[in-house]
Amino acid sequence: MLPLSKTIFKAYDIRGIIDKTLDASVARKIGQAFGQAALAKGEQRVVIGRDGRLSGPELAQALVQGLQAAGVDVIDLGVVATPMVYFGTNVLDTKSGIMVTGSHNPPDYNGFKMVLAGEAIHGEAIVSLYQSIVEHDGSASDKPGSYVTHDIRSAYIDRILGGVKLARPIKIAVDCGNGVAGAFAGDLFRGMGCDVIELFCEVDGNFPNHHPDPAHPENLQDLIRCLAETDAEIGIAFDGDGDRLGVVTKDGQIIYPDRQMMLFAADVLTRHPGEQILYDVKCTRHLAPWITKHGGVPLMYKTGHSLVKAKLRETGAPLGGEMSGHIFFKDRWYGFDDGLYSGARLLEILTREADPSALLNCLPQSDSTPELHLELTEGENVALMDMLRRDAVFPGNEQIITIDGLRVEYADGFGLARSSNTTPVIVMRFEAETPEALARIQGQFRNVILAAKPDAVLPF
Repeated sequence: MLPLSKTIFKAYDIRGIIDKTLDASVARKIGQAFGQAALAKGEQRVVIGRDGRLSGPELAQALVQGLQAAGVDVIDLGVVATPMVYFGTNVLDTKSGIMVTGSHNPPDYNGFKMVLAGEAIHGEAIVSLYQSIVEHDGSASDKPGSYVTHDIRSAYIDRILGGVKLARPIKIAVDCGNGVAGAFAGDLFRGMGCDVIELFCEVDGNFPNHHPDPAHPENLQDLIRCLAETDAEIGIAFDGDGDRLGVVTKDGQIIYPDRQMMLFAADVLTRHPGEQILYDVKCTRHLAPWITKHGGVPLMYKTGHSLVKAKLRETGAPLGGEMSGHIFFKDRWYGFDDGLYSGARLLEILTREADPSALLNCLPQSDSTPELHLELTEGENVALMDMLRRDAVFPGNEQIITIDGLRVEYADGFGLARSSNTTPVIVMRFEAETPEALARIQGQFRNVILAAKPDAVLPF
């Protein structure tokens, strides 16, 4: 039995390293604490699922025991993508669910993504689970909860197929990186009428081919090669638990999620004119004018899938998205982040075109960087970010946005530095109209960071 570590209780989920900070005993305690929280919200049932990680069966079993000890009835979906648990909280007799997943993290990680009474819990709600465990007296309910298994696969796939239609047949390549989306993606897209080339769709918690994280270009190289060597028209990729989407064109261009959002926003706004479209601070500066041009109201918000999901509920926006690849459709769907569904909606739009890659490649873009990470020690990232917000001085009349870190808007680009809520890093991203402008903006950020921390080892 491991001692309970507060470090696993993150901003948006619970995540730890197997046999170091997370094991079955910890999972059981989390299950019982979550069960008590569910009952306090009037929820008698909790739906659970797990991804393809090797530690998943043991953690899921312990989680069930904890939930039952709290007196909560459990509906176990088995091996599913994270959005299928979210789907379960919308269509089954419960609004609460837990997904056992390490998402895109290395194989020795695992954790829990949670929905409580219809809301993705984050921040203080996750900390309160920790407090509940610390304060628990070890007792269990006089009446343990029940346990049933449920196969949600057909209902989930049929629901997507019933609402999303291709304009024409298309051949696609799909790379699941041996993550759990591989168990469903082929059948889903073939059901839509696609001819599918499957790459690494065998679920394998060792991830033997490449890391299941389409946010990083090195993980998309197999997909790029496949498109070059076959007659597939487009490539799509998923992260380890299937809630994020990656897209590659026929000519090997990576269409990052902020540009995917342009395509989705233009489509959604045809049905929701004048509505807000939500996006996070890491997204391209081209997105806001694009949304305005297509009759919507752009709303920039903090990074974090739980935060965006909550803001989507608050505003009633029909669409939200993050640079990381979490896309949230409230239009024709339920408002949760779902890579598989986003892939289906993308193909619906692309098949209206004779050349899908041309449509994607002509979306506005500038010179930009992927996410860059300044690695720091635990807690140092928050302190440094506080110092930068307080002391950093940028020359000129730039607009400084502080909703999440520092986003500095220039006439010809932007720079962003924000503290990660999940790891001890400062996340940075830069975009500009020319390579020279990009270098200038990065230079200004380099100066203010080194002024605050002279020994910082910058990633640019």
